[in-house]
Amino acid sequence: MPTKETSGAVQIGEWSVHPALDSISRGTETQKLEPRAMRLLMCLADSAGDVVSIDRLLTEVWPGVVVEPASVYQAVSQLRKTLGDVDPQPTYIATIARKGYRLIAPVQRAKETVYTTQAQAVVRRVGLTLQLWFIAGAVVVLALVAAYFLIDKVRFSRHESTVTGAVVSDKAIAVLPFVDMSEKKDQEYFADGMAEEIINLLVKIPELRVISRTSSFQFKGKTGDLRRIGTQLGVAYLLEGSVRKSGTRLRITAQLVRADNGYHIWSESYDRDLSDVLKMQDEIAIALVRALKIEVSPPQGLEARPALRNTEAYALYLHGLHDTDRNDQQGFEQARSDFQRALDLDPTFAEAAGVLASTYAWGASVGFMPPAVGFAQARSAAEQAIKLDPNNPIAYSVLGDIHNTFDWDWSAADRDLKRTLTLAPNNPVALQIASRQSLTMGRWDDALNLATASLALDPLDVGGYYWLSTVQLRRGRLADAEAAIRSALEIAPSFPFGPYALGVILLARSQPQAALTAFLKEPLEAARINGSAMAYFALGRKAESDAALAQMLKGYAVIPFGIATIYAFRGESDEAFKWLDRAYEQKDQFLYRIKFAPEFDKLHDDPRYKAFLKKMNLPEP
Repeated sequence: MPTKETSGAVQIGEWSVHPALDSISRGTETQKLEPRAMRLLMCLADSAGDVVSIDRLLTEVWPGVVVEPASVYQAVSQLRKTLGDVDPQPTYIATIARKGYRLIAPVQRAKETVYTTQAQAVVRRVGLTLQLWFIAGAVVVLALVAAYFLIDKVRFSRHESTVTGAVVSDKAIAVLPFVDMSEKKDQEYFADGMAEEIINLLVKIPELRVISRTSSFQFKGKTGDLRRIGTQLGVAYLLEGSVRKSGTRLRITAQLVRADNGYHIWSESYDRDLSDVLKMQDEIAIALVRALKIEVSPPQGLEARPALRNTEAYALYLHGLHDTDRNDQQGFEQARSDFQRALDLDPTFAEAAGVLASTYAWGASVGFMPPAVGFAQARSAAEQAIKLDPNNPIAYSVLGDIHNTFDWDWSAADRDLKRTLTLAPNNPVALQIASRQSLTMGRWDDALNLATASLALDPLDVGGYYWLSTVQLRRGRLADAEAAIRSALEIAPSFPFGPYALGVILLARSQPQAALTAFLKEPLEAARINGSAMAYFALGRKAESDAALAQMLKGYAVIPFGIATIYAFRGESDEAFKWLDRAYEQKDQFLYRIKFAPEFDKLHDDPRYKAFLKKMNLPEP
């Protein structure tokens, strides 16, 4: 499989190719491609000018599926037809007899389009999504992935951020990714899982601030200066570890070090049967609490757990967590299969039910499956998780998220998110979801406190800075809003929806030219066009604004909320309300933003605005 995925536009010959949207465009013409056709095109583009064999195409375009070479021939033929290629003198894809195919058209890639850990800050794996605005209906915005929130692979291998975390605390720790020391180096998923499971145990200790996986895993595979890592994460201590798994035997080595001087505080090795893995995790967590001299007696939430009921189910559970790190359609399909198989093997596995619910909700949010279907599956899995474990915080966060974005049942969202934070007060994604709910309901100060608390636990999280900027914008703190979104862009310069968010802030600051510049850097085409329509209007360039609006109406009518923002910003109230009504009828999952999206400020004095809020059961401003 390819080692990276390209989310931004790629110019191939005359066509502007948008892998995130499975579309290609040329002038005013736009064509949709099947996901497999897009993978085929990008596989050829990754080796532009070189011959790509049939075997490689079968492996990368049809992974895990047994198909005949004839499938490649048919797919290439259809792709050529879409591109307008003709024999015997093709300008895009040349056939190399008995060898394969070669892309002969020139390829030009956009800068900063390779995402790794940081885009998972936007679409998160276990924590649920902080859904971005242009993920809707039939539009599969894969630019949010390959790379949360939107919510883990922009690693710092390409960009060393100067953004620093919170003030270094003596009662703060980061668990760095464990190293796979297995002979075949095929247990990365297990090593990652061990580190994450220990994080999940440590967050139960109220006296300890534990950095989220999203931030700490950005240092995966890096052996940088511990002092710098500690400063960036705002912690005094770092836990490093390794995993060696062979058959049913498991060896875990862990060591606690001071970040400022590298001094070893504690270390231990555990060599047990795989069935004792939960006990090993508990013992590591308890040893860490004692080494940090935290007085908790008995160690809260760290009571010894029994041996695994089913080791295969647990391995599938960890594999599913690893699959979701891919943040693509195939990773989604594999993850939900892994979690479901784990539940089939162990019907009492509450954690698997919880992350299955989270995975379905994520898939529904980013368009991997129809929202109504995906959220229904998510709700069912979350309810199953709660029956198995009434204190499962992930399940409650899933339900709270569904109530907010899909049901518009605000009291239920408040109830389930309150329960989530009672069970997991130090979970940054739960804090972000709760912040979003508070902003939806107009509780500006609560929203700020929750967003700030989330960032303290996840100081390198792009999604956290994005959400903080959204809260500050609604509070009228424009300078603070701009500073927050620029911090996000410093970490990941082209993260999806970041330039759009900056553009909206700059419009609010009466800087339309700077806003246009920001919008034009947005990697998501729909957001780029949407923002440009508003910026051109603010600049007095109505004809260009009209042209951008026409593009939205032609290509993105499935995002009625987005189109409504343009009309609202332009002061065209009748059209804005028409599209808001359409968004309501289509159950547009971004209508929860209606009270705090500044694009709608011009509608606030219109009686229809208050009537619409009443229809949504939202309190008036």
